[in-house]
Parts: sequence; structure tokens; C-alpha cells
Amino acid sequence: MAADAGGFADPPAEVLTEAAAAFGLLSSPARLHIVWALAQGESDVTGLAERVGGALPAVSQHLTKLKLAGLVRSRREGRRQVYYVDDPDVVTVVRVMVGQLSARTLVRHRGTGA
Repeated sequence: MAADAGGFADPPAEVLTEAAAAFGLLSSPARLHIVWALAQGESDVTGLAERVGGALPAVSQHLTKLKLAGLVRSRREGRRQVYYVDDPDVVTVVRVMVGQLSARTLVRHRGTGA
């Protein structure tokens, strides 16, 4: 581990690699929208596809990637698979980032009279 910088020690390389992979998955607007929707509450793939405006097969593929990365989990309810975000830290990161950017966008639009 590297020396402290501003009171924080640098994380190990494997932690940085894992974080970069998670952020990489969230760099897709479609996957970010899916995680945002699931941060608000669980849903099946049909409900998610309707909410995010994506085709069912595409949303299903995004969910598979998010699930493999451990960002999303699922459980079976009868014949349907229900997806959810089980990690409160992932929910917090997504809500903070999207919330901050939404607030900035709102301020910019007010400043331009839009």
C-alpha cells in the first residue's frame, strides 16, 4: 500500500481493479439506468424493460452482466425472476452521483433560462 495522501492510504491494486470494473459496468447509460431503477425497488425484467425503455433481450443481457459483477442479485418468485440491488453502498454511490449531476443540470438550465 502506498503512503497516506490527505489522510487516506492508497487501496490495494486488487481493490482498484475491482472498483474500476464496477465503474466500467456503470459507465453504460442503460446499465446505470437499470441500477438506478433497482435502487428504487426490485423488479422483474419486463418491468425494468418498460421503465428504462429497453428491449427485453438487451435488458436481460445487462442484468446478466450486472449480476456476474455482484452489483445486482435476483431471486425466483414463481415463474419470474426478481432483480434487486443488495448492496446499500452501491445504492448510495448511484444515488449520490445521479443526484449531484441532476442538480447541476437543473442549475445550468435555470442559468440559461431553459
